[in-house]
Amino acid sequence: MSTSYRAIVAAFAILAALPLSQFAANAQSGAAGESVTKKTLVGVGRLPADARDKFGETLGSGSGLAVDLKTWTRTADGYRGTFFMLPDRGYNVEGTTDYRARLNKLSITFKPIEGPGSAAAEGNGITLKVEDTILLTDDKGEPMSGLDPSEGGVRPAVNGTPALPQAVNGRVAVDAEAIVLMPDGSFFVSDEYGPYIYRFSAQGKMLSAIRPPEAITPKRKGVDHFSANAPAAGAKKPEPTNPETGRQNNQGFEGLALTPDGKYLVAMLQSATRQDGGDKPETRNYTRVLYYDISNVDQPKLAAHYVISLPVFKDAEGRTRVAAQSELFALDERRFLLLCRDGNGYGTKNATSRYRKIDLLDVAGATNLVGTPYESLIPVAPGGELVREVVPGKLSPFIDMNDTLELAKFGLRNGPPNDRANLSEKWEGMALVPALDAGRSRDFFLFVVNDNDFLTTNGFQVGAAYKAEGGVDVDTMVLAYRVTLP
Repeated sequence: MSTSYRAIVAAFAILAALPLSQFAANAQSGAAGESVTKKTLVGVGRLPADARDKFGETLGSGSGLAVDLKTWTRTADGYRGTFFMLPDRGYNVEGTTDYRARLNKLSITFKPIEGPGSAAAEGNGITLKVEDTILLTDDKGEPMSGLDPSEGGVRPAVNGTPALPQAVNGRVAVDAEAIVLMPDGSFFVSDEYGPYIYRFSAQGKMLSAIRPPEAITPKRKGVDHFSANAPAAGAKKPEPTNPETGRQNNQGFEGLALTPDGKYLVAMLQSATRQDGGDKPETRNYTRVLYYDISNVDQPKLAAHYVISLPVFKDAEGRTRVAAQSELFALDERRFLLLCRDGNGYGTKNATSRYRKIDLLDVAGATNLVGTPYESLIPVAPGGELVREVVPGKLSPFIDMNDTLELAKFGLRNGPPNDRANLSEKWEGMALVPALDAGRSRDFFLFVVNDNDFLTTNGFQVGAAYKAEGGVDVDTMVLAYRVTLP
């Protein structure tokens, strides 16, 4: 084990030992006689909106982000490391396409920009380079597809693999959203269609799939139906358009994390199931968190099933809305960073985000639903009201990504004019690395990446050129925050 990697392991051990209540309190106000937690933006990097991957297709989104900690090193003038950025189902404003699922490998060089900074320093601190693109294939070696399984397609269960969402062309349909990298180079990917969790080899071949409890699996007319109501051009819409139970359209396993001890794989729905108030924008806050024990990675076992209440806010019209979650990162077995946001920003009609924050989640003391009727189709929050006997996890605020002063240091902002200096709508990936500073073992860098929805005026995918509606070019962006724990 290298000296650098030993330091990384030690830093995460310190992080796991920290009481989250102290972390949350000091993160907001500081405590007398103690070091105040820092949360400062120290780097910004971009890949152009029209950047291409190894296959000549528009590179696009960062729906998930993972770092290979073995590569993370401190250099003479900064840091470098290898990151993996996961795109979702491809450019799909006018319906889904047969975009082959993939994973992009990036090299990142990073020189933190600390101190007052400059409003003209846009893009400073982080350099991104695409090194490779890995296709994701099913267990037979066939590419997986971004096509919506709108016709109700299901690949039958076989040899321990559950029934899978299937597109009209016979390929397994996947809308990839989050990634967890394992020490041996294999990785897990969570998706929205199933919503399932897939395990892949380091070369991108599917090794297994995890099917969630019936409460989460989408059903129409009482049977599995994995469509997200995003049919390809000419394909039929599902009937009904929304599932009657299970995950809401496009609200699947947006978050996926691995606890630092490597024991638990943790997945979270983006918002509430249909039966738990997910059928209305103002009542979809009670979402589900699933823990899978992967001590035996070939036989994952559901070990815990919790409920949390997502943040709520008022939109521009004064209506109550829920900030759906976009990613989580495990600090230890019970505590997480949770990225929640609204749907505003560059690339949308509404320039100003009302909620874009990284919160602290603690599920200690929450009610475990494993083995209860709530794992079936009995709602745990009918109409958006949590049943009395269930205790949810707790949220505390941490980083406000819309902080005006922090953004201004790098020439960025939240709000009009609605151009490339305005933060884009979707921020969906997080990775945490230690600062490796001598005497500052509690310093970390938190990298956050956006999903740009492949929006460019110079796009190319699935054998055809395209131009994003509205003529926008939304870069793939990475923000880096320095976090000093108390």
